[in-house]
Amino acid sequence: MSEKMFSEEQLEQLRSFPEISADELIRYFTPTSADVAFVDPGRGRRSVDQLGMLVQLCTLPWLGFVPDDVASAPPAAVARVAERLGVSPAALSLYGHRAQTRSDHLGQVAKYLEWQTAPAGSRAGTVPAGSGDGA
Repeated sequence: MSEKMFSEEQLEQLRSFPEISADELIRYFTPTSADVAFVDPGRGRRSVDQLGMLVQLCTLPWLGFVPDDVASAPPAAVARVAERLGVSPAALSLYGHRAQTRSDHLGQVAKYLEWQTAPAGSRAGTVPAGSGDGA
């Protein structure tokens, strides 16, 4: 008989955004010029998509994953990223109503950050390329 390791409440907490410290806000949610260029409107992306992608781009290195509900990112983090793009933080509420949009953007973000996914069935997690695992 198998037992659950986590309660549904604990699983939901693990799948969502935690609170963010001032240090984490500065460290992870200060996009570079290259980051902003990556989500640039010259690529045909709407401002809401740019904001959603940039929130994902900042979240992935912070948490190691991006929660499905991108719009629930910490308001201070969203405001910081939105200011860098010159858009309203409220625009994030319109982002990614199609799950495919969020997952497509996350794939592009992971590629941009040079993250690699472990092969199916592997015990290894997702790690940045070139970070090594000590082996």
